[in-house]
Amino acid sequence: MKLHITKFSLALLALISISCTDESNLEIIDETELTEVPVPINEVENDTTPNPNPIGSIAGTVEFLNKDLVDNNYVLVNDAKNNFVYVMDKNANVLHQWNLKGGDLGNDCSLLKNGKLLAMLESDNPTLLLGGFGGKIELLDKFGNAEWSFVHSTDDYILHHDAEMMPNGNILIMTWERRSKEEASNNGYQLNVELFPDGIIEVDPNTSTIVWEWKVWDHLIQDHDESKLNFGNISENPQLININYTQNENGDITHANGLAYDDEKDVIYLSANFYSEVWVIDHSTTTDQAAAHSGGNYQKGGDLIYRFGNPSAYNNTMGERLFNNNHYPNLLSGEDKGKMLIFSNGGALEQSTVYELQLPLDFNLSPNTNNEPNVIWSFTDKDLYSPKVSGAVKLTNGNYLITEGDFGIWEVTSSKEVVWKFYADGFFWRSYNVSLNSTELKALGL
Repeated sequence: MKLHITKFSLALLALISISCTDESNLEIIDETELTEVPVPINEVENDTTPNPNPIGSIAGTVEFLNKDLVDNNYVLVNDAKNNFVYVMDKNANVLHQWNLKGGDLGNDCSLLKNGKLLAMLESDNPTLLLGGFGGKIELLDKFGNAEWSFVHSTDDYILHHDAEMMPNGNILIMTWERRSKEEASNNGYQLNVELFPDGIIEVDPNTSTIVWEWKVWDHLIQDHDESKLNFGNISENPQLININYTQNENGDITHANGLAYDDEKDVIYLSANFYSEVWVIDHSTTTDQAAAHSGGNYQKGGDLIYRFGNPSAYNNTMGERLFNNNHYPNLLSGEDKGKMLIFSNGGALEQSTVYELQLPLDFNLSPNTNNEPNVIWSFTDKDLYSPKVSGAVKLTNGNYLITEGDFGIWEVTSSKEVVWKFYADGFFWRSYNVSLNSTELKALGL
């Protein structure tokens, strides 16, 4: 098995016990017994090296394994090590770049149809330094100038990881908020530590105001102490989140790392890394309803209306576990509408897997029931492993573009043939397809 030994993975590798030495061992591991792998505090390590890829240069090394089958569109690359975002072709020629003037890359940058970059950046002097912190979201023009900036960063809360622009122009952004040791104990957490549970805010960029909010904290359950809040039967309440599923001394208990918005169903998919799950949340609620257990289109308030990836997270003995730490819940569109791509990092397996899932038409989350979606395609390889970040997108020719965070990018056909690889001295949060005839490229002048 290949181990990607980089300065980003050494700290994590020290925490992981080698549980297998070849592919045959992978087949006999009981995945339901694997523990979650905490992400180190500095999930995205900063580097003061000048941006290495001026326009016209080569971003890294390319390997064509079957050039005839490679998709010929461009790639948007987020390199968090070098604080650098660029568009390149499949020969790794840098065609456009953004030097991030407003702060270090806080994780994701996505290219909008008008050619602007929606960028999660690090705020000035942040104090909540959990892995993946940001604190500031900006809309950047093609030169990297900020046309809009929103800072949400104090001692008590911070933006992190991911954001998505909605069809109405508002922006969904992920947050952490501080909860004291006393609050944690009163809500049934077993360790005597502060907690930093996840939340989601919706911001109107016209007014820079928060117009909607959802919090993990409002939807907890625990079976540890009946004298404390949220006590109940976990397996009988799959709509609630077991606060004690992850025992983490630094207080990062859920470590959500990606979100996706379905405007037709008006729901949010949230990747909960330490739970190895994706949670589905009703966005049709008001903020008050999102803090409650009723209301909204699904009449469950802000409780989970669906969840998948790891039935053991809510003591469900039915259904097969799919994920061992996961990133990027990528909702597909067009003829693939109703499907999702997701990257399972692999945790203690030390081997990553990309899944394409058929999501249910109607959400049904029942106790003691197999609630898992159908797997319609998957890909793994003995050389595919990144313990952090990463993701996958579908290309116009039907291939899959897979970002392996500690390595680079793969292109794989639907028949699982690896046809192209890119690698460089970077740390790759995600990569996205950019079609040659897209409005994005036209707006960039490419």
